[in-house]
Amino acid sequence: MAVDYAVIVVYLAGMLAMGWWGMRRAKSKSEFLVAGRRLGPVMYSGTMAAIVLGGASTIGGVGLGYQYGLSGAWMVFTIGLGLLALSVFFSARIARLKVYTVSEMLDLRYGGRAGVISGVVMWAYTLMLAVTSTIAYATIFDVLFDMNRTLAIVLGGSIVVAYSTLGGMWSITLTDMVQFVVKTVGVLLLLLPIAVVKAGGFSEMKAKLPTEYFDPLGIGGETIFTYVLIYTFGMLIGQDIWQRVFTARGDRTAKWGGTVAGTYCLVYAVAGAVIGTAAKVMYPKLPSADTAFATIVKDELPVGVRGLVLAAALAAVMSTSSGALIACATVANNDIWSRLRGAVKRDAEEHDEVKGNRVFILVMGIAVICTAIALNNVVEALTVAYNLLVAGLLVPILGGLLWKRGTVHGALASVVVGGVAVIGLMATYGILANEPVYYGLLLSLAAYVIVSLATPATDAAVLAAWRERLAGRDAEPVSEPVPVPQ
Repeated sequence: MAVDYAVIVVYLAGMLAMGWWGMRRAKSKSEFLVAGRRLGPVMYSGTMAAIVLGGASTIGGVGLGYQYGLSGAWMVFTIGLGLLALSVFFSARIARLKVYTVSEMLDLRYGGRAGVISGVVMWAYTLMLAVTSTIAYATIFDVLFDMNRTLAIVLGGSIVVAYSTLGGMWSITLTDMVQFVVKTVGVLLLLLPIAVVKAGGFSEMKAKLPTEYFDPLGIGGETIFTYVLIYTFGMLIGQDIWQRVFTARGDRTAKWGGTVAGTYCLVYAVAGAVIGTAAKVMYPKLPSADTAFATIVKDELPVGVRGLVLAAALAAVMSTSSGALIACATVANNDIWSRLRGAVKRDAEEHDEVKGNRVFILVMGIAVICTAIALNNVVEALTVAYNLLVAGLLVPILGGLLWKRGTVHGALASVVVGGVAVIGLMATYGILANEPVYYGLLLSLAAYVIVSLATPATDAAVLAAWRERLAGRDAEPVSEPVPVPQ
C-alpha cells in the first residue's frame, strides 16, 4: 500500500499548493467568487463536470449499479440531463446577468424583497450538500488508512476548507480541473475496463445475473420520474451550479462548455452502472451496495492504480464539497448577512470584500465539518436538501425567467408555501418518500400563479432593467481579460 499512500499524499499536497496559488490571484470580489468571469471553454467544461459529479455520483452511482444493474445509471443520467437543459436553454441568459447569487437574480427580476427568504432556502441546500460530500471522506479514508470516521472527516474537510478559503473560486477552479482529469483517468479509463475484464466480460455478466439487471428501466418508472424532478430540475436552480455559470467568459462558453460537461455526465452515469454490475458478479453478497466501489478498488486493482482510482473518488468528493462550500458562504454573506445588517456598502474596498468572503468560507467550512461529524444518514440529508431546493425555489426562478406576469408577492408566496409544505409533508410521509416533493412543488406553483395574478404586475421600469441585464447591457463591468490556460 506504500505506493497507493504516496499517490494520495501527493494529490492532497497538490490541492493545498493550488490553494496557495489561487490566493495570489484572487485580489477582487469577482476574482474570488467567480474567477473573474473569464474561464475559457476547456476549463469551464472540466470544472462544471467536476462539481456535478461528486461522491454520490461516483460511489453512489456504482452502488446503484450493484443494486439495480444498468438502470442504476438513471440518477447520474438525470444530473447530466439537467446540466444539458441548463446549458442549452438558460446558461447564456444567466451568464449575462453578471450577478453572484440566485437571490440577486430574483431581486433583479422582481424588484427586490425576495432575497433574504430565498437566500435562507438556498443556504440550507448548499450547507447540506457540502455536509453530505464531507461525510463521504470517511468511506475513502477508511479504505486507505483504516481511519476513524471523525478523523477522516476532519482531515478531508480541512484540506477543502483550506484551499477554498485561501484562493476562492480560482483555487477551486484549478483543483476541480485536476480532479476532472483524475476522475476521467481513474474511473473511465482504468476502473471501468478492469472491472468488466475481472467480471469475465459482458457475456459472463449476462450469464450470471438476472435479466432485469440489463433492463434500462429496471429501477422503476416512479423512481426515474423522481430523479428527474429532483436532480434534473435541481441542476437548473442550484447556487453551486449557477456560480460556475457565472465564471464563463461569455455566452458561447456557458452554452457549449456546459453542453460538453452534460454529455460527459451521461457517459459517467453509464460507466458507474457498468462498474457496479461487474461488482455484483464478483461480490454477489456484499452487506451494502454502497461498499461496492471500495471493495472492487481494494481487491481487484493493482498497486499504484488502486491509489489513483481512490484519488479519483477523493477528487469527486472534493470537487462537489468545495463547490457547495463556496456557494454556501457566498449566499450566507451576500444574501443573508449583508441584507440583515443593512445594505451592502457600495464604497467598500475590493480587498475588504475578499477578506469578508474568505472569513465566511472559513466559518461555513467549520460548520460543515462539525455537522458532518454529528450526522450519519447521508441519503436523508441529501434528500432534505434537494426537496427544499426544488419545492421552494424552482417555480419562482423558472417563473421569473419564463413568465413576465410573475410578481414579487407571487415569488415570496411560492418560496414560503413550497418550503413549509415540503417540510410538513416530509414529517408526515417520511423524508425519503416521493410525495413531499410532488405535492410541495404543485403547491408552490399554485401559490405563485394565484398570488401573482391577484397582485399588481411588476413595475415596468423593473422589467425594463431586467431585460437590459438579460441582453448583457447595464451590467457589472468586467475587469480587463488576463490570459487564462485553456
